[in-house]
Formats: sequence, structure tokens, C-alpha cells
Amino acid sequence: MALPVNINELINGRTVEWERIEFKKGWNPVAVLHTICAFANDFNNWGGGYIIIGIKEENGLPVLPPEGLPLPKIDAIQKELIELCNRLRPPYFPVAEPVNFQGENILIVWVPGGTYRPYKCPEKFSKGASYLPYIRRYSTTKKANTEEEQELLSMANRIPFDDQTNHHAKITDLNLTLIQAHLAEIKSDLLEETKSLPFPELCRRMNTAEGPDEYLKPKNVGLLFFNDDPKRFFRGAQIDVVEFQDDVGDRFTEKIFTGPIQNQVRSALNYINSSIITESVRKVPQKAEAVRFFNYPYGAVEETLVNAVYHRSYQDDSPVEVRVFPNRIEILSYPGPVPPLGRDNLMSRKVTARRCRNRRIGDFLKELHLAEGRGTGFPKIRRTLEANGSPGPIFETDEDRTYFLTTLHIHPESQLSGQVAGPVRGPVRGPVELTDIQYKILLECSTNPLSAKEITGRIGLTSKSGNVKRALAMLRKNEYLSYTIPEKPGSRLQKYRITKKGLKIINEARQQ
Repeated sequence: MALPVNINELINGRTVEWERIEFKKGWNPVAVLHTICAFANDFNNWGGGYIIIGIKEENGLPVLPPEGLPLPKIDAIQKELIELCNRLRPPYFPVAEPVNFQGENILIVWVPGGTYRPYKCPEKFSKGASYLPYIRRYSTTKKANTEEEQELLSMANRIPFDDQTNHHAKITDLNLTLIQAHLAEIKSDLLEETKSLPFPELCRRMNTAEGPDEYLKPKNVGLLFFNDDPKRFFRGAQIDVVEFQDDVGDRFTEKIFTGPIQNQVRSALNYINSSIITESVRKVPQKAEAVRFFNYPYGAVEETLVNAVYHRSYQDDSPVEVRVFPNRIEILSYPGPVPPLGRDNLMSRKVTARRCRNRRIGDFLKELHLAEGRGTGFPKIRRTLEANGSPGPIFETDEDRTYFLTTLHIHPESQLSGQVAGPVRGPVRGPVELTDIQYKILLECSTNPLSAKEITGRIGLTSKSGNVKRALAMLRKNEYLSYTIPEKPGSRLQKYRITKKGLKIINEARQQ
């Protein structure tokens, strides 16, 4: 049975950090058992890990093409694996899946973080061998020392909230269509099996449900990603985007994004990208190329918002807030960071390894390419701001870590008399007056050609409305936009490309 991940991206370390993958050229039962024990203990709440047998490792990276394993050997390993995992205390059974990768047969063992940690296993397979707890330290499996063992004991039965079973929900609260859409997007082979696989078994396979057949319940992470309205179970599961007209906060507009959390993130980012982020052009004397910059670079806003959704607590009723002021964007979530991060070291450029609050939410966001690997979010925000010429970010919390606030200041040249040089509101003057929605569409198409569906999403709508259709028709009629496939107007691959006339309108509007 297929795994709910993209195998190619897994093996190449694109969706799971290298520390959570162990490659083994051949079968070594003692070493494999120790690593299963370590991943099940999930000492840092990273979400367990994967053991890939049949691929040689060199400096922690896979050596491809794979060495592979004979099919009879894989069958024998799977049988031995069951006996092996009975040696764990308490018993723990990972998911093993034979896969044909680059023409060779390999075995992937998926070891999610365990429910009943700490786990122990024999140090060696001899009579009277000591049972010891194992943990992961970066890319290495090691015995837990006395201090680490005490910490493991303190974590006993303390499961991260997103990985806990929700006893107030039913298995039918998980939506098959949303699950299939996720598997299709990440290109998992499990998608094909959803046509014949019983729904309870699919949920178990996704590790989004747990329990016996008579009491199978969804996990919180499943409800957050695969339920149409997670707010039924988690009151604060939403993103609020509030635009203030001044720093006092007397005048503001608010837009609320709900639904599955991955859709919240995308919808909020589309809205911010189309309604708040703007590009400016500065001509440089004696140079043909102008300098282009944004009031806020999209990459920094995206990473900050995704981090807030990833690392917040869903036991807290407060939503993620995006506050847009005339000269800055603030993104606020509750509570604050997990130790060792705190008020004193939050602004440090070197972010040390840390535990995660939500081990499963992170996995799903990474598979969707919405989140970065562990510990890379802060550096990406800084790099993106620096490349745009923007001031650096400010990360804040209080002494008790009750909140996490990230502030992104506007690019210095994007301020005009203390106001944001934001998107043009109301009619845009030109040969033909453009409405706000027409100008937004023109602005979205000014970088790359877009389909009608992509345009609709970027301007913050969920479906192609009559207003969008009329706006596109008007922009084409006046030669501000053109088809990318003019000979086939109804093609499903059709996109809209901005013309020179359209670019001229945008440039003139920015100067108004």
C-alpha cells in the first residue's frame, strides 16, 4: 500500500529534513530497530522519520541510483520487521512500503512519532541484553544519556496537540474530497488507492485517525486540514487580515479567512499579494535597467504568515492576526516560541535546533511546499527583505512567551508623505477609466501571464464571478490584455498576457 507522500521528493530531501531520513544500503536489524526506537521517541517533536533500505548513504545524503534489494529479500525483511518491533517496549509498529524507485526495489519504513513514549529496545540481540531508550541527534541515532532519559520520561504520554485524537469528532468529519485533493497535489501514489480503499483504512494510512474500528476517531491535524470548517472544533482556527488607515486604529477594514488551514494560508496570501503588496520602479541615471522593489516582498510575508500558522497553538481561541499599518505589517500569533527560543535570543541570526509545537502540521505544510525545513524560516525572511532593500524583521515575545509578533517595515522608498504607495483605489485615469478590479487584474498580469483561475485567486476571490469575466473582456477589448493562445480562445491552457498599452496604464497610475 502506498505512502501518503511524494516518494521522489522524500528521497531527495525536499519535503522532509535530512535529520529525519536514514538511508541503509542493506538490512541491519539491530541498527534498524535502534532507529525505529529513536524516531518513535521523537525527542524533538519533529514528527518521527523514515528509514529507506536499499539506498547507500554518503555524508548523510543518498547515493543514487539506488543499490536496490531483491523482492524476496524485501518480503523477508517485512516479516522480520514485525518480530523485531515486538521487541520494543511498549511494542510499536511502523508502516513499511516496498517501492520501485529509479528501476530498483527499495523498502521505505515510515516511523511517525509514537503515542506511548518513551520507547526502549535491546542494545543487542543476545540473552540478557539491556533495554535502552534511543533518540535522534541531528542525523545520528544514539542512546539517550541520563538527562535525556529523564526528559523522555517527562514527555511520557505527552502527545503534541495536533497529533492527539479528538474525542468530540467523528471519522465522517474528515472529508474524502479534501484528502484526495491533497494527495493529488503532492503527487502521492496513495491517490489511486483511495478509489478502492475503505475510508477508515485510508485515514489510518494518512495517520489522521486512530483507534479500533468501533471507536475510530480523527486526529486534530486531520480536522485542521481535511474538514471544511475547523472552527467547529478549534475556535481560533482562522486568519484575520486587518488594514488600518492610521496608527491610531480608529479606521480599519477587516477580512477573515476560514476553512482548512492550508486554504486559509493561500487565500490570505493571495489577498495580501493583490491588495497590499505593490511593486515600484526607480529609474537610475545612465543605466538602461530600472531598479524594481516591493513595499513588502511577498516571500517574507509568506514565510512569516506560514510560520504563524505552523507554530501557533490551536488550543488558543485567538486567531492569527495580520495587521497592516501605513508603514508596516505585523503578524501576531499565540502563544510565543517554544524553548530554547525566547525574548533574549529571538533576534539572534543563529537559530538553534528546537522542539516543534505541531509536529504533524509542519509535515503537511512542507509537503505542500508552504513551509520551509526546520530552522530555515527566519534566515529566509531576512534574506528576502535584504534582497528587496527593506529594513530587517523584528521578532518579539514577552518573558512568559505568551505571544509571537513579527514586524515587517515598509520599503523606505514606498512611503509618500507618510502614506503607503499602495494599490490604486477607485477609477484609474487613462484612455479608458479602469475600475479597481480591472486595475488589480492588470497588475497581477504585469509580471507573468495568468489563467482566469489564477487571476481570480490572486485578487482574493474563490470563483470566477461575472465581474471578473466582464473585467477580462473589457481589458482584452481595449488591448490592455491579450491571449497567449489567440488562435484557440477557449483552450484550457489559455492565459492572459499584459500588452504595452496595459503596462503604460500601470506606470501612469503609479505616478498619479
